[in-house]
Amino acid sequence: MSWQVYLALSLVMFFEYAVWGAWAPVLTARLLGPLKMTGKQAGWIYATLPLACIFAPFVAGLAADRWVNAEWILIIAHLIGAVLLLAAARAQRFGSLLPIMLCYSLCYAATLPLVNSVLFAGTASIADEAARGAAQAKVFIWAPIAWALTGWSLTGWRMLRKTPGDGSDCLYLAAGLSIVMVLASALVAVLSPTPPSGGEAFPIQGVLEMLSQPNFLLFVVISMIVFGLMQFYFLGTAPFLQEKGIASKHVPGLMALAQIAQALATWFLFMKLIESLGFKWTLVIGAACWAALYGVYALGLARFWLASVQPLHGLAYVFFVIVGQKFTNDVSPEAIRSSMQALIFAATVGLGLFVGTQFAGFVMDHFSEEGKFQWRKVWLVPCGITVACVLIFAAAFQEPQPAGDQTAQGRPAASTNAVTVVRSSSSRGATFGAEQAAR
Repeated sequence: MSWQVYLALSLVMFFEYAVWGAWAPVLTARLLGPLKMTGKQAGWIYATLPLACIFAPFVAGLAADRWVNAEWILIIAHLIGAVLLLAAARAQRFGSLLPIMLCYSLCYAATLPLVNSVLFAGTASIADEAARGAAQAKVFIWAPIAWALTGWSLTGWRMLRKTPGDGSDCLYLAAGLSIVMVLASALVAVLSPTPPSGGEAFPIQGVLEMLSQPNFLLFVVISMIVFGLMQFYFLGTAPFLQEKGIASKHVPGLMALAQIAQALATWFLFMKLIESLGFKWTLVIGAACWAALYGVYALGLARFWLASVQPLHGLAYVFFVIVGQKFTNDVSPEAIRSSMQALIFAATVGLGLFVGTQFAGFVMDHFSEEGKFQWRKVWLVPCGITVACVLIFAAAFQEPQPAGDQTAQGRPAASTNAVTVVRSSSSRGATFGAEQAAR
């Protein structure tokens, strides 16, 4: 991979998450403050993205697999998205803002899996699996960096402006970043185009065949549950830390330790753990990091320990979410890889996040008395469920078998539309993705 291609892929990864990071962490302040919306109304504004992720990624994945280059979908979706964000910045009422944000979320949700597809396609020419994984990690690292830098930039801008404003600047910033994302996607279209494979007339059939494999179905279900429980972290961490005596102005900085840990783990440990432990145990470690975080929260330890476990969220995101995306890419037939990335985003960012938001809100309301949360009981819920998921996954999930072996279900490894993942002992089990698709 040339440095020009690396630059183009990195820019796309950076601005994809910079756009999201510009508005998602701070839009609530505008909704509940200047716009005077209720908590329920603000919740529905934020629910538009998870709802969109249930449907839009499949449509975009189908189009990218069958008809049009993935980067052109990125260009069109972000261009329309920029216009919608400008409209959202001017909307003053819930009735007008909700449909705008829903339309915007449909555009943005369509781009999430395609950024991964563009990355995996752009690095596919690297023959050595370890080198390919290292190159992918050097692109993935820009996602947490973008999220953190965008938030800090917005904070700096607001400090320089010296006026409170109405909070719409986050939407204007996201619109501007969307335009830059259009340019970055155009650069990818020139340097590393991702044409549709056109392999299957009905990609949904291949997706269903993948889901019919118990091993992959287990991965999807556990991913959906564990990712959904992450909403406990996002909804509960800030008020929990403040009740434990950590000043509100220090909470964002402490939570930013997760992004720092995510960036470092992506750069230094992403492929090393897969090479040495395989996908199964890397995913187990990732989910276990979330369980440990919730467990420490439930114990209600001193502020030092609550601060010191913040990086666990970043480690969990790398070893479970990002590694899970790579696993999906490596075990999926080439003709439906965009559709399979769409499936993972629909299951996690879509259905998992939406249900997780509702579940976390229900649990927090259930364990509250006189306006105060019973935090120990609240945190024991995601901790217990995540531990159960870790144990089930560790016991039932099977590492993909070497080429030519029989699968655990007794099927030949080279069955129709099946993908065999090879682990080469010469590279400590690092050679994944050798496909045995009988066409």
